[in-house]
Amino acid sequence: MTFTHHTPRSADRLDTLPTAVLGRAATPDTPEASAPGRSRRRRRVPIVAGLAVASLALSGGAVAYTSAHKHVTIDVDGRIIRTTTFAASVGTLLEAEGVTAGDRDLVTPALGQPLTEGADVVVRYGRELTLQADGEQSSTWVTALDADEALAALSARGSADVSLVASRSGERAELALRLDAQGPVAVVADGKSVVVEHNDTVDGALTAAGITLGADDAVTVLDLGAAGLSETDLAAAQAAGAGIVVRVQRVAAQQVVTEFAVPFETEQRDDASMYVGESKVLQEGADGVRTVVESVQTVDGAETGRTVVSDEVTTAPVTKVVANGTQERPKDPRAIGQMLAAERGWTGSQWTCLDKLFTKESNWRVNADNPSSSAYGIPQALPGSKMASVGSDWRTNPATQITWGLNYIAGRYGTPCAAWSHSQSVNWY
Repeated sequence: MTFTHHTPRSADRLDTLPTAVLGRAATPDTPEASAPGRSRRRRRVPIVAGLAVASLALSGGAVAYTSAHKHVTIDVDGRIIRTTTFAASVGTLLEAEGVTAGDRDLVTPALGQPLTEGADVVVRYGRELTLQADGEQSSTWVTALDADEALAALSARGSADVSLVASRSGERAELALRLDAQGPVAVVADGKSVVVEHNDTVDGALTAAGITLGADDAVTVLDLGAAGLSETDLAAAQAAGAGIVVRVQRVAAQQVVTEFAVPFETEQRDDASMYVGESKVLQEGADGVRTVVESVQTVDGAETGRTVVSDEVTTAPVTKVVANGTQERPKDPRAIGQMLAAERGWTGSQWTCLDKLFTKESNWRVNADNPSSSAYGIPQALPGSKMASVGSDWRTNPATQITWGLNYIAGRYGTPCAAWSHSQSVNWY
């Protein structure tokens, strides 16, 4: 297999953190720095520095030494290869074993370093991960063996509340790293937690915990101390030896429809057929409806945001139309009487009969008062208070009095001429 030598760029990876990022291989008694809230287990720590080469007084000098037969150990992402080789350098050894390192991968000792008897060569492949730290998502490359190691390295960098975001594909959730090479993991979903032994893949851990993902659910991998477990669940996870947590957050989007009233407007129109002060509604008004559709996002049932999908008037308001009289009322009671009679169709001879009747009764005087009978006003209503059925101004308003009189004539006699005929025969109507 062709071996390509690329120099790793520390700015793009976490290999500048010598023990927290890399897989462990040679010194099992090296303790890891503990993070708050979690119980760290002892991990295998790779040798990251170049091994010292003792001076040997061999025939042929350095060339003879480096080309000698050597026993070496290669750790490729935790897979141990023990072999013998005549390779002179780390690079030629890996080439012979078919191990290829790219720009994002870490090799120690470095590819160009001479290979010595008993050397431990560590290869860690770089993997791109999506991080969520301090509420923001970003991507980075790591050379850790598992998620537990990667989280420890990120915590050592000083990131707060850091987690690894699993990618989603349908009902599956995936992470570029295995979860924990040395122990079980805790799975938290729907307010419950369970510790499972499956520690290779996120999807496998969820299956072992009996968790089914929704299409929009978010899956993250967190350090045990940052997972927000209850004290009981945290103690249970630690007792089982779990170091990390796979957290499922139920993400949902629901459309919410809200209707608001749109007040109607009122249009005023002039109407010369009516007198000033008179009005009538030509069209009743009705409120319209404004409908707002929003997409409401929730995480584990708590609203996290909402987006307006549509906002439109779905029912237009109906304008109220009011006609207002502009014609000036006549001031002469007789003229008012002729106008009101004409509105009922009493013109010509009927108007003549009405004119004679009211002239006889009151001579068209608003305050005409009969002291002997208490009859009052232009139509001589008996008593005058009867005219209050038309208006409270019955004592002084000729229109109120005449309207009452016309109503009385229409109800009792039918027409002014019939009322006048009766008045002529009995002297009252």
